[in-house]
This record gives sequence, C-alpha cells and structure tokens, in this order.
Amino acid sequence: MQDTRHADLVELRRDLHRYPEPAWREFYTTSRIVEECERIGVDELHVGLDALADGERTAVPDDAELQQWFDRAREAGAREDVLDRQEGGYTGAVAVLERGEGPTVALRVDIDGLPREESKNEEHTPVREGFRSETGAMHACGHDAHTTIGIGVLEAIAESDFQGTLKLLFQPGEEMVAGGKPMADSGHLDDVDYLLAVHVGLDHPTGEVVAGIDDFLAVHHFRADFSGAPAHAGNEPNAGDNAVQAMATAVQNLYAIPRHGDGPTRVNAGMVGGGSATNIVPEEAFIEGEVRGQSTELMEYTREHAERILDNAAAMHGCSLSLSTVGGAPSAESDAGLVDIVHEITTEMGSVETATERDALGGSEDATYLMREVQENDGLATYVCVGTDHPGGHHTATFDVDEESIAIGVDTLTDSIQKIAERRP
Repeated sequence: MQDTRHADLVELRRDLHRYPEPAWREFYTTSRIVEECERIGVDELHVGLDALADGERTAVPDDAELQQWFDRAREAGAREDVLDRQEGGYTGAVAVLERGEGPTVALRVDIDGLPREESKNEEHTPVREGFRSETGAMHACGHDAHTTIGIGVLEAIAESDFQGTLKLLFQPGEEMVAGGKPMADSGHLDDVDYLLAVHVGLDHPTGEVVAGIDDFLAVHHFRADFSGAPAHAGNEPNAGDNAVQAMATAVQNLYAIPRHGDGPTRVNAGMVGGGSATNIVPEEAFIEGEVRGQSTELMEYTREHAERILDNAAAMHGCSLSLSTVGGAPSAESDAGLVDIVHEITTEMGSVETATERDALGGSEDATYLMREVQENDGLATYVCVGTDHPGGHHTATFDVDEESIAIGVDTLTDSIQKIAERRP
C-alpha cells in the first residue's frame, strides 16, 4: 500500500475513534462512511433502512437516547442529508461496485462502538496523539479499524481490474449481536456468491493473518423483567410479592443448568437490578443475561432451560414475567474454498509474518447470520482475522490497534477478492 493512502486511512481511523457510537446510534460513523463512498465513487449506496430488513432490529434504544446521539452526531459534523436517512436509529450502509461480468463478492465490516469509557492515561496512544473518544463510548474492539479497512478495500478494488460485483456491508449493532440479522435479511445478500468478514486482533499479533475463524458460539441475549406487588417491609411484608426474590432465585438456578455432553454451553446473568428503597418490598426487578452453545442446537438447549427457570422463579414468588430478546447469533464455520484462497494470498505477502490457516474464536459474532445466509444460498463464506498488537484486551479501557495492521488488512482482502474473481472456487 502506498504511504499516502495508508496515511489517509490512519487519519480516517482516528476520526472514527474520536466519535464511537453504540448500536443503532452510529449516526456520525454512517455519515463518514457515506462521504468516503461518494468520494471513491460507487454504483449504488444504500443507507439506513435501505440497508436493513425492517422489523428485524433488536436492542434499539428509546427515542430520547437516540435523539441525544443524533444531536451529538450533528454537532460533530455529520451531514444533514445522511442524518435524515437514519431517523429512528436506522444506521449502517451497503456500497456496491459493479465491474462487469463475474462473481458477486461481499465484505462485511462492523461499525459500532462499546458503551464504556476510554482510558485517560497519558501513555494510552489515543490520549497521547489527541484522538481519544469524545462521546463517552469507546472503540474498544477495533471496529474503527474494521470500517477503515472496508473503505480501503473499496477504494483499492475501484481502482483495480476486478471483474464482478463488490458489496461492502457496513453493519451496525454487532456488539449487541443485534445488527447481523437485519442486514442478512435485507435482500442485499441474495445474489452474493462469496462473503468475507474481518476482525482485527483476537489475540493474534501484528503480522499474523488467520484465513478462517471457526467455532463461533451461538448466543442468545435476553432481558427478563419481574413484576410483583409492593408492601411495607416492616409492617406487612407478607402483603407483597417480592420481585427481587424472584430475580435472585432465577439467577441462582440459571447457573445450575446441566451442561451438555455434546459440547460446551455457557450462561451468564450479566446485569441484574431492582427495588427502590430498603423499607419497601420490591415490585420490579430485572436480569439481562445470555446463553451460549458450541452449536445453535446447544444454545437452544440452554435457552429452553433458562426460560423455564425464569418462568418458575417468577411464579414461585407470585410475580409475573416479561421476557424479551435483546440479540443473538447462530454458530457458523468458514468454508475451505475461501480459506484456501486467503491463506495462499497471505503466504505470498511480505507484510505477513505468520500465515495461519484456521483458528477457533471461542466467542460469538453476528457475522454468522450473514455467513449462513450466503452458505444457505450455495455460496461460500469465511471470517478472516488480521492480527494486531493491542496494549489492552478487547473491550478494556486501554484497547488500541497497531495501525500497521490496517494496511495488512486492506492488502489481504483486496488481493483475496481479486483472486476469488479470477478463480471462482
């Protein structure tokens, strides 16, 4: 990659890093994506609801929360015409390059940040170099780099002799595993022959590229709201139906779900709360939690047990239960035909020190919705990891990316897409 182009991509990445936005609030990020796509010149550009299946979103914030982030994006310089297309939290975009006869290849990158504060330590590079987050959220998983890599690939393919159609899927809401399904069901993948998804880091250092990630844990995120009846905790505690007791009973028993002989399962009550005062029998309580499994079937096994436990815990304490889905994703595997091409490309790249064929994720990712959609239409998909040195672990306050990995990611994916078009595995 040319030094000037890499410098431009680093500048873009740092701008995105300054303005991270959580799921369905990626208003500024989407505006910047649109600006870059228009600068490059694309044949189609679908924004917001045009990039998503209506009615499939989960974990959408309330109107007041959306308006707060909408106004912040406007103040940061987001374009008014692009903001208008994102009303209601319909963020994200799909850019299309049409270059004659050939396969349709898609690249999926996620664009959202995490709702956590970034480190203020002067040794933290974004602090030292002046691009620390200004929103109170943080790109603590490298999605700013993913978006930048996507723009870099789009520009490189636009200037190449690639024959076929390229679709860049700028997906919102990955951190809540909430955006993959709306994009997978949007219709934009119906004609996709080959899909690549990308992630930086994952405990692989700069200079290593993994051609195919496997062993995604299927996941289901839920919210359980318990409703009881209040009473004076001293005078007549017997008159109340204690929602916190129901919640606590559920938490204790969620962790007692039997493990399964067919593979690993997980359960976690990640957020719990309830009550209003020490002298009131609490009438409201909640759990936000998740279940996972090595396969979609194992996740569903755990989910069925969890929902039975939640129902019975509520009934045991005279409470009602409202159960809703926050997000989720199935399991998936990378296809050998694409893994082989990416692996071959990386073995020939001077900037790649270690070309690894496959590795296991051991976590969850809603790119699996897109992978399975393509695979079910007889296409091929792979999930590529571009290693990056990072001083803190993913999702921590000190996470950062080695910006040299951006160039490696762009070159790896650009060369792979061109090779796919030539070879059509």
